[in-house]
Amino acid sequence: MNYEELAGIAEEEFPDVVLHTRIFSGKLRLYIVDGSYIDIWFSKRLRKRFAFHWERRAIDGKIYRYDNRPHEELKCLKGYPGHFHNGDDQNIIESDFSTNFEEALREFLQLARNVLDKR
Repeated sequence: MNYEELAGIAEEEFPDVVLHTRIFSGKLRLYIVDGSYIDIWFSKRLRKRFAFHWERRAIDGKIYRYDNRPHEELKCLKGYPGHFHNGDDQNIIESDFSTNFEEALREFLQLARNVLDKR
């Protein structure tokens, strides 16, 4: 899976959430209808290392991030090293997101859709 394919999924399957996409600086950025953005990154050097980061601090002070950076203190979480930052960097919980990039993108964008629907 590459950034172009992920951008296609975002634009085609989530047009109510994603305004447009841009690939730059080694990541995919999704511009969201409320003025926020989601960055998707996967490492070309460290195999299977990734992050999905929804930056909303300018909107409501929140961030949402699914990533698999191994934090020693999170080893007790199911699915380690995968974990989810729910609202801020310090609120870290177990993640039910898929490890498959395509499915994880769909799940993450469904989360965004749900948050946006609650506005």
